[in-house]
Amino acid sequence: QVQLVDSGGGKVQAGDSLRLSCAASGRAFSGLTMGWFRQAPGKERDFVTAISWSGGRTAYADSVKGRFTISRDNAKNTMYLQMNSLKPEDTAVYSCAAKWGTNVADRRDYRYWGQGTQVTVSS
Repeated sequence: QVQLVDSGGGKVQAGDSLRLSCAASGRAFSGLTMGWFRQAPGKERDFVTAISWSGGRTAYADSVKGRFTISRDNAKNTMYLQMNSLKPEDTAVYSCAAKWGTNVADRRDYRYWGQGTQVTVSS
């Protein structure tokens, strides 16, 4: 089993930045493709970004390209999401996720999930 704990959410103003973290345990972190998803109230969960096990390949939703950056530190078993220039429409519960697949562009088959951390962006 893989356990994921995400953190770092909070309340910010439009234009501010936040960095989310996702700590993994239970399996070799370097063997997992990692991603971030978000879900706003009353809406479906949406893909945000993903990163390969080596960190060499990434994928981003069009809505966050140029503003969000995903990274990972395998030595620390931790993944990060740096969110800059936040907008009110970024408000959502953000959850980290992991899968054994290697295709970062594939939004399916994420098996392990963090509990979610709330990000609220005020205009």
